Amino acid sequence: MKAILRSRLTPLLALALVMALVPMIAPTSFHLRVAALVWIFSLAALGLTILMGYAGQVSLGHAGFLGIGAYAVAIGPARLGLDPLLCLLLGAVLSGLVAWLVGRPILRLKGYYLAIATLGFGVIVALILHSETELTGGPDGMSVARVTLFGWRVTGALNWYWVSAGALLVGALLALNIAASPTGRALRALHDSEVAATGAGIDVSAKKLAAFVLAAVYAAVAGGLLAAMNGLITPEAASFSHSVELVAMVIIGGLGSVFGTVLGAAFLVVLPQALTAFQEYEQAVLGLLIMVFMIFLPQGIVPSLRALIEERLP
Repeated sequence: MKAILRSRLTPLLALALVMALVPMIAPTSFHLRVAALVWIFSLAALGLTILMGYAGQVSLGHAGFLGIGAYAVAIGPARLGLDPLLCLLLGAVLSGLVAWLVGRPILRLKGYYLAIATLGFGVIVALILHSETELTGGPDGMSVARVTLFGWRVTGALNWYWVSAGALLVGALLALNIAASPTGRALRALHDSEVAATGAGIDVSAKKLAAFVLAAVYAAVAGGLLAAMNGLITPEAASFSHSVELVAMVIIGGLGSVFGTVLGAAFLVVLPQALTAFQEYEQAVLGLLIMVFMIFLPQGIVPSLRALIEERLP
């Protein structure tokens, strides 16, 4: 029991410690904003950690749910006069409902077919956000109303840093609890073998659908936070490139690792900022570094480093 509790608390406490230290060493508001982006994209990628790392299901359209959550926060106040915080919750519910409706047919597919089906979903969402100009503002996007929490208007890099950090801690705690729960064990069982999981009495279809819905909710909340922090949202949020980035965050950090997901998100959010000096070679250098990571740390950063440390320990 103590080992299980320690396995949950250790990554959570390590993450909280990092969050507490960053404002002390961040020299400017720009760096705090980048850190907030790391927490927000980590939250979105945590949903994929549950879907891919726990349940073993691939999604290449995850940014579509991020776009739904983001535009819910933008459209609700602008078109319906709703509170932005309420719209954040409604966006999560809407994404979960869409995931449930879409997931029922496409999760019957496996492997490449499932990946292509989720890719198609992401493309459809992005096209709708581009084409429905009267509702979404089209390619130019739309402004987002400021969020107010209990009379406190959330503005400034430092405030958004703590809001996004708090959301990530809650999401990480939920993901760690799921991993240690019977549901988490069932998801890992079907990750290893759906046939064996079925033989053990696990309702494979229901578990896969639950993981898909939960991943969508994570992405929607992250999208709502992203839109509210930026004060502007465009269809680029739901683009295929963002879906690939989210998958890369999970794989680089380590499939199934909560702390690894955060490291993967930090890698793909912070590194492009550091590579701006390379200008036109920025993407090439980033791609090369990703290749190097995958060659020398094929299991991801956290699992590979953990295995290396265990090998060296007596």
